[in-house]
Amino acid sequence: MTLISLAGDGFEARVSTEGGILTRLRWSGVPLLRDTPDDADALHAACYPLVPFGNRVRGNRFSFKGAEYRFEANTAWDPHYLHGEGWLGAWTVENADAKSAELVFRHAGSNGTPYRYEARQTFAVSDDGFEMQLAVTNRGEQPLPFGIGFHPHFPLTQETTLLAEAERFWTEAEGWLPGERAQTPEDLDFRTKRRLPERWVNNGFENWSGHAEIEWPERGTGLVIEAGPRLRHAFLFVSDTDFDPSYRRDYFCFEPMSHLADGHNMDDLGGLTVLAPGETIADFMRLRPSHL
Repeated sequence: MTLISLAGDGFEARVSTEGGILTRLRWSGVPLLRDTPDDADALHAACYPLVPFGNRVRGNRFSFKGAEYRFEANTAWDPHYLHGEGWLGAWTVENADAKSAELVFRHAGSNGTPYRYEARQTFAVSDDGFEMQLAVTNRGEQPLPFGIGFHPHFPLTQETTLLAEAERFWTEAEGWLPGERAQTPEDLDFRTKRRLPERWVNNGFENWSGHAEIEWPERGTGLVIEAGPRLRHAFLFVSDTDFDPSYRRDYFCFEPMSHLADGHNMDDLGGLTVLAPGETIADFMRLRPSHL
């Protein structure tokens, strides 16, 4: 495992090659993502990558161009193949300096997934914010639907608010899977700024605007999240002690994604992009903090 420290323009960041994760991101001394130890795994990180797609596939199987594909669970606690391999694998440092780092991850395929690919991440600090870029290239021998995304863990305080406009809401079904499009519950309607509800939340938002705002009034800090044009869906997660007995209501996840959960089993692939061998998709997430 290699650890990389980035700093400048008020930012302090730590990047780990184990999972290609961020373990820290602070601005003017204030955590913009949850602080974690340098040896944290992805589940306990500040942010990790979603590649070659995010979330789950119903039944660990899908059909594409007349062929049947299957996955195997890649964690001990979830029966699904979850979030791909990037967050679980060892990345290699390609380039690094005081303000930026580029990492690469290569997956040669296995019995548990049909995907062979190369992923690249760039982390950079500047006076315009902290930017993460993620790209994936199909290194397999046949076209497959790919997706990318980011899984940041934001600090959650009593007064934290979120603003994030999206067109449609997805319910949750058994097994942490997406249910169906439905009317957005009032306490999850973030078209106007509101506090995070004090309950379990694990829902997708379709056709997100690509712009979100978080405020931590107690810390006098606000954060604008900007995502590139591919990342037009998002997932919101607030844990509870039934799922995680150690949860202290101290973080929540707002995950920009290029596709809907279980897009593999949707007629339009839910935003997944079919990549022929050698083709690439890429996009970014930028975090711009300010004082309130």
